Amino acid sequence: MEFPSKLIENAVAELSKLPGIGRKTALRLALHLLKAESDSTASLAEALAKMRFEITYCHTCHNIADTQECSICANKLRDHAMVCVVSDIRDVIAIENTSQYQGVYHVLGGVISPIEGIGPSDLQIDSLLKRIPESEIKEVILAISPTMEGDTTAFYLTRKLREFPDVHISTIARGIPVGGELEYADEITLGRSIVERQRQAR
Repeated sequence: MEFPSKLIENAVAELSKLPGIGRKTALRLALHLLKAESDSTASLAEALAKMRFEITYCHTCHNIADTQECSICANKLRDHAMVCVVSDIRDVIAIENTSQYQGVYHVLGGVISPIEGIGPSDLQIDSLLKRIPESEIKEVILAISPTMEGDTTAFYLTRKLREFPDVHISTIARGIPVGGELEYADEITLGRSIVERQRQAR
């Protein structure tokens, strides 16, 4: 791809490093920013710089935050006795968007993956285990994706959490999605749906 300007070429090269952005899309974005009001482009650059260098992580749950404590942990109206353990910050956002959960979170920062050289010590597991006796946590919900690595992580956490007999351990339900067709469901998901079936009220 030929560029009329080295500056455009550099901008396209940087934009195309973003996930899901190819060089053609990067070029469209660069040309859009070039045509936009200078204040608009400057505001975008400033917002990105502030995000990268000023965002911190909650010292309690490791969620992204503007201060040492995230807005969820600081919210006294949340149920602090219930902790939802997730692997990634994106999972917190996804669960929050449902408006169905009123507890707090703990972000592991990944999952156990021997192939990628990620072990328990590379995740925020120790801080979770330390957090339990220091707080009045009564339930830990394991909301980790049902992949091989996710199941390995959940199994490891379950073993560790059994050291706290007063803490109830639960996992998110797995089954057929709303609007899904049974014939298109994989065998594992369909099998779990049958095993973990729910009785209907009479």
